[in-house]
Amino acid sequence: MTISADREQRPSLPIVDHARGKRSPVTCRLKCADACLGPECNTSQNVSFRSVVQTAFSRRALLGGAAAGALAIASTSVDRPAPALAAPATTGLPFDPIAPVDASVDSFVVPAGYTWAPLIRWGDPVLAGAPVFHLAAQSPAAQAMQFGYNNDYLDILVDEGGLTGVLVANHEYVNPGIMFPPSSDAAELRRRGEIYKAAQGMSVVEVVRDAPGAPWRTVPGGRRNRRITVETPFALTGPAAGSALLRTAADPEGRTVLGTLGNCAGGTTPWGTVLSGEENVNGYFSAPADSPERARYGFAQRPTSTGWETWDPRFDGTAAGFENEANRFGYIVEIDPSDPTSTPVKHTAMGRFKHEGANVTIAEDGRVVAYMGDDERGDYLYKFVSKHRVNRGRGPGARRANLRLLSEGDLFVARFTGDSPAAEIDGSGRLPQDGAFDGSGEWIALTRDGRSAVPGMTVEQVLVHTRLAADLVGATKMDRCEDVEPHPTTGRVYIACTNNTRRGIDAPVDEANPRLANRDGHVIELVESHGQAGARFVWSILLLCGDPSGAALTYFAGFPPAMVSPISCPDNVAFDSEGNLWISTDGAPSTIRKNDGLFKVPLEGPDRCRVQQFLSVPRDAETCGPVIRAQEGMVLVAVQHPGEDGTVDAPTSLFPDYGSTEPGAVRAPRPSVVQVWRD
Repeated sequence: MTISADREQRPSLPIVDHARGKRSPVTCRLKCADACLGPECNTSQNVSFRSVVQTAFSRRALLGGAAAGALAIASTSVDRPAPALAAPATTGLPFDPIAPVDASVDSFVVPAGYTWAPLIRWGDPVLAGAPVFHLAAQSPAAQAMQFGYNNDYLDILVDEGGLTGVLVANHEYVNPGIMFPPSSDAAELRRRGEIYKAAQGMSVVEVVRDAPGAPWRTVPGGRRNRRITVETPFALTGPAAGSALLRTAADPEGRTVLGTLGNCAGGTTPWGTVLSGEENVNGYFSAPADSPERARYGFAQRPTSTGWETWDPRFDGTAAGFENEANRFGYIVEIDPSDPTSTPVKHTAMGRFKHEGANVTIAEDGRVVAYMGDDERGDYLYKFVSKHRVNRGRGPGARRANLRLLSEGDLFVARFTGDSPAAEIDGSGRLPQDGAFDGSGEWIALTRDGRSAVPGMTVEQVLVHTRLAADLVGATKMDRCEDVEPHPTTGRVYIACTNNTRRGIDAPVDEANPRLANRDGHVIELVESHGQAGARFVWSILLLCGDPSGAALTYFAGFPPAMVSPISCPDNVAFDSEGNLWISTDGAPSTIRKNDGLFKVPLEGPDRCRVQQFLSVPRDAETCGPVIRAQEGMVLVAVQHPGEDGTVDAPTSLFPDYGSTEPGAVRAPRPSVVQVWRD
């Protein structure tokens, strides 16, 4: 549903090729402005990585013994004996995997021995004075004090003592069609547009519990509670702050931006702040693709789903004085959840693209390293290395210093090289003769010491038009790098490549993206060769996702495919205290229509890559933001866009209230944070 008087009804959205499996074309329209419908906006002629370095010798010869040892860790033998069918042992979260749930089922399903409940729902009170939610009584003022819509990234920062903390969640986008009934009244549509502004951004909510492992409860009106919206001031940091590329009529200095948009995944820093990725920001602007810069980011002059461009010049790409407004979105933002009065920031030093999120680790030399994916077909994997080292002190001075770490540093983009002959990468997903899709790679500098490392571009151009800079240096086109996270103990990096149905059309297959029409996605395991601030790495594909019983070839690092849960479209990843990888999904295998879920993937021992489904989310929903607390027997997830295909009058989901009569319950789908705990 859109919000102008002549287009109040939702446009016809037929099931098209890219939406096979489960994902709704409504989601594609609202969330990413149909990014998958047309050709890639990356029209650069980057050659495949095999042509960059077609090596006839082994990666061990290329990188030396240290790197070979690292790769050996990452590439467990594929010839292990088949394990027993019993569920593997685990100390905190033992469970028998659930069966996939049909996509028509509107249920939240957990394993036997576990209970689930919503922790906070769209519209629940956050700030003091927030009213109880009523679907028919929404207002901009109420929504600005209530939990926002379509929660994505999620974390709970637990205070010392373990019984209190603060929940932080992103709110990625809105669905007008299931928030309101149709209308053609101009004043009413504008009022709704203000609600959409208040429903996006981020929420910070204090939580309490009775004992470690017990369910959390929110604290409406808590001291640290906060709503960040499309009108919240953000400070720009880094080399591009103040650039002419970022100045507008409302901000002639180019240093203060109102709001954050498209907040998808994120990360929590060692110094207690939360990072959020601004992803599909082009869908919020009606802006002609009248320059290579705009075209490369997917902008188009068409009506948006929010309608803001009809009355707010910030979102009209033709409005005088606001031509640069779109350049002010697409960054990693950082908020301090401990201080509700602090000004959140956007870090230009980390580049501008469709950030899924950013996840940081501390390198051996004390510098901070952030890994980032650009979530679009044919775009790239990035790494940021801070200029300064983390301050390990405990006082306020140390924290102030760490809050500046992401403002200065070097930005890199990845180039992958395979080690198999071209004839062995045929697009089917069949393994090459050496038994693995693997190889080496390098991090190519885009900035160095605050200066551009790309000939012909200034540092401001590199950081505002980062995709164009990465095109020029020959980065590897990937199948939608989404969440990219370093393992907390091994340092290995896991890259969720969600899918690319046009692989083989817009870009040829290669060893890092080895399947034609890659509907089901894959996960890459990367090992830095010379420390996490280094310039070389080795890699191997951990999972080729899909339904093992289907026609498409799948791969689970050698684990017998008949003994795994089918998994597709890996989106967010997380780790538990036992070192296991957990994957939330945004799409079902192309051969079956099942609801999305959360999956456990052991990384060590005989059960390495034995994929096991832990939970399933309701009809039309996506699983986001997993938080795994195995030592407490607890899991939290963000359930995004349940009932996306419905309307107010004919909802397709009633999650999570399901007819409850408690205050604030409604007969409509509500994006929510859900907690699951052992009985």
